[in-house]
Amino acid sequence: MRIEAYNQVQQLYGAKKTSKTVKAQNISASDQIQISSIGKDYQTAKAAVNSASDIREDLVAPIRTAIQNGTYNVSGESFAEKLMQKYEEISSL
Repeated sequence: MRIEAYNQVQQLYGAKKTSKTVKAQNISASDQIQISSIGKDYQTAKAAVNSASDIREDLVAPIRTAIQNGTYNVSGESFAEKLMQKYEEISSL
């Protein structure tokens, strides 16, 4: 190991660097943000989704009424077919 080389490198990094002192000025900085048009569209769409109901009453109301009246019937075959369709959709992913 060459100690001389290490000392030379240490001297380079240890050398004092002259720095200029800048007089501080009273500058007040303020942060600004600009949202792109795509970002604004995204915010508008997100607000619309958040304000919309999670339940589609136009689809649920007739089924709810049929259940309350006791007239809602589901055939086992129809249910099995739809169940298998969903299974095939999920398994193909």
